[in-house]
Amino acid sequence: MRILHLDTNHPLLIQQLDAIGFVNHEDYTSSKGEIETKISEYDGLIIRSRFSIDKQFIEKATRLKFIGRVGAGIENIDSNYAQLKDITLLSAPEGNRNAVAEHALGMLLSLFNNLKKADTEVRMGLWNRESNRGVELDGKTVGIIGYGNMGKSFAQKLKGFNVEVLCYDIAPNVGDDYARQVTLKEFRSKVDVVSLHTPQTVLTVNMINTEFIKAFKKSFWLINTARGKSLVTEDLVVALKNGKILGVALDVLEYEKSSFENLFVNQMPEAFHYLINSDKVLLTPHIAGWTHQSKESLAQILVAKIKDKFYS
Repeated sequence: MRILHLDTNHPLLIQQLDAIGFVNHEDYTSSKGEIETKISEYDGLIIRSRFSIDKQFIEKATRLKFIGRVGAGIENIDSNYAQLKDITLLSAPEGNRNAVAEHALGMLLSLFNNLKKADTEVRMGLWNRESNRGVELDGKTVGIIGYGNMGKSFAQKLKGFNVEVLCYDIAPNVGDDYARQVTLKEFRSKVDVVSLHTPQTVLTVNMINTEFIKAFKKSFWLINTARGKSLVTEDLVVALKNGKILGVALDVLEYEKSSFENLFVNQMPEAFHYLINSDKVLLTPHIAGWTHQSKESLAQILVAKIKDKFYS
């Protein structure tokens, strides 16, 4: 079986697939159109996020048996059409769940303790203690939306902080010893912190909007390490200004393109101007699952799934 790799990944991915008996080819520079002219020669495709795998592309992939994504989500693949063509979709959400959870926890503690603001001020020669007085996580209620690999890992990280952890998920019976699954009504009535761990689907795009935010009983902190398009940035800014959202940590942005590696097609949106100038906001460039360890783990897990599917 011949595999085409479209993005660079940990070397073990190709090394181990070679050892199993796959023939691996790499093309990290050709355009999507150029790839389409030769994709019919391949049985497997491995990608991260270089471009979308749409119906037109899949039509040309007449030999394709699987698409492997070195990451968690598969929203850059037309999964319904791929499945119609009997193409197996493989991803590796287990590979970076620990990294995402640690990043989310770090962002939360940074928000609560004004670490970004305090660090900036000290570098400017300012020693402002009272205005940087923090808030303790102890005793808070943390709510997790989306209780899969990432959500469960984040809940486990919270175990030692004396917090109540609630989860909301459309799937039934996903709660465990680390988080109690509740209705959306109870979730909105109790939480102090909301952390998003949902995939990008038709149900989650623009999910966090003004109506959603207003339905919460208390003002709350918000963390998003999932997908940027789950949150309407303009509505977030309104909530930050009126105090309904006390602070926000965003590893992902609504403005990201499908490659997850670029922001603005044209000029910077006005809402983003507010975010970059607000002390209530912490921003990182989609790196929550982007550790040295997760790079290796993602590759290793994908190899194992390919081997199990085709050589078990």
